[in-house]
Amino acid sequence: MRRRSVLTLITAALLFASPVWAAEKVTVFAAASMKNALDAINVEWAKGGKEAVASYAASSALAKQIESGAPADIFISADLDWMDYVAGKKLIKDATRTHLLGNRIVLVAAKHKAKPVEIKPGFDLAALVGDGRLAMGAVDSVPAGKYGKAALEKLGAWSGVSAKVAGAESVRAALLLVSRGEAPYGIVYKTDAAADPAVAIVGTFPEDSHPPIIYPVAVLADSKSADAMAYLDFLKSAAAKPIFEKEGFAVLK
Repeated sequence: MRRRSVLTLITAALLFASPVWAAEKVTVFAAASMKNALDAINVEWAKGGKEAVASYAASSALAKQIESGAPADIFISADLDWMDYVAGKKLIKDATRTHLLGNRIVLVAAKHKAKPVEIKPGFDLAALVGDGRLAMGAVDSVPAGKYGKAALEKLGAWSGVSAKVAGAESVRAALLLVSRGEAPYGIVYKTDAAADPAVAIVGTFPEDSHPPIIYPVAVLADSKSADAMAYLDFLKSAAAKPIFEKEGFAVLK
């Protein structure tokens, strides 16, 4: 009887302890363009004896996953629209929402073929692309694609290349098309271009040619992690700032 009682107590203790252990992990849903920076951030976070696990995809895909009930604690979107979407569904803690980072969009080409391009009103991107494809994130959903289309429309180049666009599921997928030589040019974030040594930036889009590129972050309404707020504070801390800046982000907080 005594042995059974001890086993019962141990089992009960483990059952009560498991939610505590689960709460120590923070699950982050983050825009694909954040992978290099956030992986490094999470290494620093782990030095405090805590764990953060990141899932990367297009902000649109992540927002839909959150809407479908995917378990996560933090959402970092590459644009305001998809954060507004989940906020409209009452899926974030509104008071935690913050503008975290800024970025730029650039035109990239394979490094061995890269030549500078002056990106200005009326520039002939269609002629540059020729018979090839222009790699971009899907222009109706992926933030980098939406920014890219807005910029090309503002500069008068969209009509010439719209039929040549190879729409990718994320900005990293678009980058890969250029890196592999499957598209001669692509529009990606400055931070993505820096992450792939096989591509080079050939031009930077004027900031006034598209809406401001802002990465908002928020704790999700259904978060069960006791460390979610501490992790959010860490993203905004002095320790995180140089990591983001090293990857090419502008830190807004």
